[in-house]
Amino acid sequence: MAKVLEGPGMGLMKKWGILVPNYVVVTSVDELTKLSQVNEWMKKAKLVVKAHEALGSRFKLGLVKVGLDLNGAVAAAKEMLGRQVGSITVSQVIVSEMITHKEEYYVAVKSTREGTDVLVANCGGIEVESNWDRVKKLPVEVGAKPSNDALEKLAKDAGFTGGLAQKVADFAGKMFACFDNEDAQYLEVNPVVARESDGELVALDAVTLLDADAKFRHPDWNFPFAAEFGRAYSKNELEVMGVDSKIKGSVKFIEIPGGDTAMLPAGGGASVYYSDAVVARGGKLANYAEYSGDPPDWAVEVLTDKVCSLPGIKNIIVGGAIANFTDVKKTFGGIINGFRKAKGEGKLKGVKIWVRRGGPREKEGLDAMRALRDEGFDIHVFDRHTPLTDIVDKALQK
Repeated sequence: MAKVLEGPGMGLMKKWGILVPNYVVVTSVDELTKLSQVNEWMKKAKLVVKAHEALGSRFKLGLVKVGLDLNGAVAAAKEMLGRQVGSITVSQVIVSEMITHKEEYYVAVKSTREGTDVLVANCGGIEVESNWDRVKKLPVEVGAKPSNDALEKLAKDAGFTGGLAQKVADFAGKMFACFDNEDAQYLEVNPVVARESDGELVALDAVTLLDADAKFRHPDWNFPFAAEFGRAYSKNELEVMGVDSKIKGSVKFIEIPGGDTAMLPAGGGASVYYSDAVVARGGKLANYAEYSGDPPDWAVEVLTDKVCSLPGIKNIIVGGAIANFTDVKKTFGGIINGFRKAKGEGKLKGVKIWVRRGGPREKEGLDAMRALRDEGFDIHVFDRHTPLTDIVDKALQK
């Protein structure tokens, strides 16, 4: 699951016919000034300026300014850009037109074990949290789509009447279409407002969570995902994400500053298992990583290069449990190439490598790993008969 910032999230909703305010996302005051010269609405409308980062409580932090003219928007952007909030530096702001309205509503679509829930309430904003009993739910089975009649009944159950009930039903239907077609796991608009000038429903804010592994199906997803751990993604993390989006199978990589034990495990289960074992034994993780689903050797080589580039590492733990279909020799070929490249660049000095793996062509793969000793690598290789936790004990000398 990957979080998408407000700008691209609202862009996806606009694609599926949902009305959103005019908006721009900028990274500098100069960019904002240039855009204001070609966007008439920025000169005529009252404006809202918000920090475009994965931050909660932006209003309380002074990172939301409303009712501004263009000069005020420029000043607000200048004030916000570069501001440090915890570990996040505000690098972009979203400037949108202010939509005059009186009432606020709530619409969301979320994935569940049984299928999908469509949620509607005739209150919005911060009122939703304190009035959750007013949120009405329409369950939708896997593979099914909600009918307009069902959506209109949902709107009426939530307290909407007359033409507004039909508008809310139509809005919720477009939300479901966006959710279903864009491989979303959660979409939320809070608030939805009735525009005072014409009564049309407009999405003022968006929370968008997508299935990152579905990116290959969406060539128009030209936006980065938002980091979910309080900082922007690093260059190496983004490069691995770029590889992951292009391949069959999967490669993942997240840096953890200050650690000395690097992970290069096969599969999500092994990655969690090894990570827990390292922490339980007093080790310090330098990263999270995994390769799974029989990825190509070149993708595993890229991942290996990033793992070997981690500063201050003393150990690298490689491999995992017994694979069902991942070709051990092929994926180990990518790791070996990555190790050789790193060694040629002067990395891996004083670093011990610990390998444990089973699966298709494991003997050939493990033998190829063992052969690295003759090339000067400090490598220790074990087969399926050695428990995974023993590798961590050996690495940490427990």
